[in-house]
Amino acid sequence: MSANEGALDRILRVVVGLAIISLVFIGPKTPWAWFGLVPLLTGLVGFCPAYALFGLRTCPARKA
Repeated sequence: MSANEGALDRILRVVVGLAIISLVFIGPKTPWAWFGLVPLLTGLVGFCPAYALFGLRTCPARKA
């Protein structure tokens, strides 16, 4: 399981995840907002299972 998300992708996922989770506490206070954990966790870990499934990568290739 190697990283498949670039830096900008990871930052955006963390920001969006936190914004969605904030809806649990402010705004409509819906439990559906807990789905914000998905982009938050994938952004923190740097690995997206959906990217792996479709063969996508946003991180630059490493030189050996």
